[in-house]
Amino acid sequence: MKQGDMIIYACVIIGAGIGLMLDQAIPGVLVGLGIGYLIKHGLYKDKEQ
Repeated sequence: MKQGDMIIYACVIIGAGIGLMLDQAIPGVLVGLGIGYLIKHGLYKDKEQ
């Protein structure tokens, strides 16, 4: 598993946890997924060709 993918999965799980606290799990997962992709893109932007 690539480190960039682990960042996305971690953000999804954190988003799901926050969403469950607010009784909105699915939107929390989607927000976490979006944030995970943004973080991955920001960290690995220079390494991709």
